[in-house]
Amino acid sequence: MNVRKLRLYDTENVHSGEDRDEFEKDYARLIQSPSFRRLQGKSQVFGAGSGDYYRTRLTHSLEVSQIAREVARRLGKPYPFLAAKAHPGLMLDPEVVEVAALAHDLGHPPFGHKGEEVLNDVLAAEHGLKYEGNAQNFRILMFLEKRAGSDSGLDLSAAVLLGINKYPYCIDEPGRVKGVYRTEWEGIEYLRRLWGMPEGCATLEAQLMDLCDDIAYSTHDLEDGIRAGKIPMSRTLFEDDRIIAHLIREIEDDPGNKDMNWEQVDLPEMVRRVLGDYLAQWETIYTECDGEPSRTRREMKARWVRRFANQVGILDDAARGWKKVTFIREGAEDLELLRTMEILKKLAWVTLIKDFRVQRLHKRSEIMIRGLWDSFKTYETGRLILPPDWLETYEAQKGTWPWERLVADYLSGMTDAYAEKVYAEFFASRSGSIYERD
Repeated sequence: MNVRKLRLYDTENVHSGEDRDEFEKDYARLIQSPSFRRLQGKSQVFGAGSGDYYRTRLTHSLEVSQIAREVARRLGKPYPFLAAKAHPGLMLDPEVVEVAALAHDLGHPPFGHKGEEVLNDVLAAEHGLKYEGNAQNFRILMFLEKRAGSDSGLDLSAAVLLGINKYPYCIDEPGRVKGVYRTEWEGIEYLRRLWGMPEGCATLEAQLMDLCDDIAYSTHDLEDGIRAGKIPMSRTLFEDDRIIAHLIREIEDDPGNKDMNWEQVDLPEMVRRVLGDYLAQWETIYTECDGEPSRTRREMKARWVRRFANQVGILDDAARGWKKVTFIREGAEDLELLRTMEILKKLAWVTLIKDFRVQRLHKRSEIMIRGLWDSFKTYETGRLILPPDWLETYEAQKGTWPWERLVADYLSGMTDAYAEKVYAEFFASRSGSIYERD
């Protein structure tokens, strides 16, 4: 039995032809799914519909998948243990990494991280439940999506499911903020036991997908910010003490930064140096591109992606008895480059997400999500305004999942535009036929 190509709910491949490789089938199932198509209408940084230039969750996912596939292909040569295929979790198949990257953001609701935050708030406050984008990924892939011959999601291969699982924990455990909801965790945990995965360790494919997501975030979101004029490429911004102080505070307050050993460096000095080097590089490329901002943005982004991607490698993780995908220089983890990437990620965060105009959009988004939640959350009235197929799904599985979880599923699947449309139907003063609104 090939445990990497095993499917949880179709172990005999009854509903799967023999004309394609299993990972090719995963790719087809994913990109033809409604959840994948809806990513085109979900915010990345700027709201979907803000302009043709700016990235959405769909274009972001495509870019992450391209980076991840190319890095996986490159890493297959210098590491002999990968070719040995001694452990299913210590392999790097470019096709698996590509599909995992394409699927990594399916669980994000409308309006980006603000939508995720609001859904988690209302579920926690009213029902003691959690909402988290990574966990919702598995809810979609293993239950909500439907394919011919299956009522158990897309029934993707084990390698792809574990390649998406960058947080290998049950989120319903006390204190967990990221992971997998308990019902889906039963299947993921079964696969991890079958593979002999060490507790708390992600597969190399999941680690690579996660790192390439960060590479895209720290380069592409900055490109969008520069294009939008939110990040003026001038010393006025890059030497602003308030921006630098805000960056430092975001780094210090982020619990995900504990492994970067920031205490070993002079953080204010490093932030200033990274920002100074970034601006100096921009000025050099701007001259090389004859003063054309568009060419400069693209070249700047390309050079940083290349710099990050070329430093990705694999090390022994002695603390876990496993392997680690990370940036490498001279045979050791390149903490300097990891910290640099984190500073650039935080630069995008403080200049884009924390901008007061973006915050106003977030407040508007919060009002809409809370209004929609209040409209659907009570079964007696919510069932009257929920689409019939969703009501049928609830009736078929209400012994497993409560009503409020299904409402969160419905709201999280909305695109930005559809959420605004439904909100307007409920709360805006409008006239005309209801049939003209669909």
